[in-house]
Amino acid sequence: MKKSYGGIVAASLFMLLVLRYGILNYPTGDSFLTNALYTNTSNPLEWLNTVPPAVQNPENASQVISAEIIVFSLFAQRNVSNEEQQTLQTWNLLKHLINQAQGLPHAVDAIKEAGGAWNSLMASVEEQRLVYTNESSPGKAKEKQCPYFLNKMNGTGIDNNVHKLRVPCGLTQGSSITVIGVPNGLVGNFRIELTGEPLPGEPDPPVILHYNVRLNGDKLTEDPVIVQNTWTVAHDWGEEERCPSPTPEKNNKVDELDQCNKIVGKTEEQRIRSNVSRQSSTVQDGSKSRRYFPFKQGYPFVATLRVGSEGIQMTVDGKHLTSFAFRETLEPWLVSELRISGDLKLISVLASGLPSSEDSEHIINLEELKSAPLSPHRRLDLFIGVFSTANNFKRRMAVRRTWMQYAAVRSGAVSVRFFVGLHKNQIVNEELWNEAQTYGDIQLMPFVDYYGLITWKTLAICIFGTEVVSAKFVMKTDDDAFVRVDEVLASLNRIKVTRGLLYGLINSDSRPHRNPDSKWYISPEEWPEQTYPPWAHGPGYVVSNDIAKAVSARYKKGSLKMFKLEDVAMGIWIADMKKEGLNVQYVKEEKVYNEGCKDGYVVAHYQGPREMLCLWQKIQEGQVAKCCGGDRE
Repeated sequence: MKKSYGGIVAASLFMLLVLRYGILNYPTGDSFLTNALYTNTSNPLEWLNTVPPAVQNPENASQVISAEIIVFSLFAQRNVSNEEQQTLQTWNLLKHLINQAQGLPHAVDAIKEAGGAWNSLMASVEEQRLVYTNESSPGKAKEKQCPYFLNKMNGTGIDNNVHKLRVPCGLTQGSSITVIGVPNGLVGNFRIELTGEPLPGEPDPPVILHYNVRLNGDKLTEDPVIVQNTWTVAHDWGEEERCPSPTPEKNNKVDELDQCNKIVGKTEEQRIRSNVSRQSSTVQDGSKSRRYFPFKQGYPFVATLRVGSEGIQMTVDGKHLTSFAFRETLEPWLVSELRISGDLKLISVLASGLPSSEDSEHIINLEELKSAPLSPHRRLDLFIGVFSTANNFKRRMAVRRTWMQYAAVRSGAVSVRFFVGLHKNQIVNEELWNEAQTYGDIQLMPFVDYYGLITWKTLAICIFGTEVVSAKFVMKTDDDAFVRVDEVLASLNRIKVTRGLLYGLINSDSRPHRNPDSKWYISPEEWPEQTYPPWAHGPGYVVSNDIAKAVSARYKKGSLKMFKLEDVAMGIWIADMKKEGLNVQYVKEEKVYNEGCKDGYVVAHYQGPREMLCLWQKIQEGQVAKCCGGDRE
């Protein structure tokens, strides 16, 4: 015991010496890491590219610095109040994530990017404290709100052919950008691009969508073509997708819509042959040989980019034209700017359905929407952790106004928290922080919120449900899922299983997706077996306290296998526990609907804010779980 205590003291003294060195030598720096560890960059974690137990300082290869010191800025003591600390109850319990990044794509990048985002957010919070105490500087925070729509261009680039529209808080599902213009110039080629924020030290921003219209073809074809792609500094251009496609048999679906509409590039005669039911006698002979292409030099068009759940759809003059699936780490919430360039006379741009937060000062029933206080002496019947992304403000408000109003939640028998990673955009992080302090139901995660890292959120939910609070059962769901809390509790009481439980829509016979084009692609290296162990679909599943506690314990020991499909990961973890002797009970709930809503649901997935409010109103009126007309079946 004495030896162990002595080691802790020595380590503490070493940390103090390093801190003292940083403060004395760089007294005006922004953060400890920025100044004491790496002075040539504004990103304190920029030089970390791998996950070794120790990392060498690039300025002095002989000096080795612990990986835990590298993320010091994320977990260092901050000047936050006790109320603000409630948002970070899981934060410090996740400080070893960097040591368990293997198996998750871009995990280390997400942590190092979070370091810079967190430093900026904390500096902004401190600045706002000073603003609020200075009566001569009112309203500064108002300037940083996220607008619901934009319709003004904020300037041009190097020349008048480059137009830019700043999108301050990213895009979310349902967001759309409408461009009205006329192709002109000698060639008529133009580009529409959605770009993100460049990382510190990178000259150019990532391109989340490159939409290139080539009216006179290119090196591969003489016919008009649309080319879609992505670009990053690290990986350059990705694999381009062309419409019309040279391999039409590989026309994949994105949000159930064709990657390229089959009519693009076809003559009127070919289109009629493929759809005999349409009029054929009225077609003039001269138009039969003309190939359909939605853009034409000198003719105006109305094009709308719309964000779906799987990708971005483009419609032109009312017709669906192309779909483009999101690519890894290039997700819609990252978008910060629209760029339009080339031979195009731009008439108008309108961005609508943008993520925007509500002004709490204008909410009448604000107190009813705040989370019930946690009692340290009361064991919860159920803890529900909700996956959410930073700029999904409206989805969280819809959850607060609907199923978080169940009596069991308001009484404190059931507790609900949103688990949200940091955003790369400071404005969004500021809005998120204010929202968290207003409602008290958000747990911030110490990493940037890439989709491939949602398994870390599952881990965080297990930690919160067993260490921050003590819950008999722990549930995971999404912010676009409607949960009938009363029915979940009734089902758990009815089945009377308190240990070794996995309750939900159980899948006992599924195989890894081996198609690299699939969103859920899993390589043989990630999962070599032909099938997965039983798992429950992600929109809503429940585990008993002992399973959640075992997940947390294995994380602390460093023995938890990370897998990027979080619901399957939970199934893998439970299967490992079963091998070690745990008596696992898989209880299937058929009324957890993974693909929409059906009457009598326990959980209904893919519900937007309007659908959530509609479902809640129906329950309030008739106490019956009836779906709304616009829901997916």
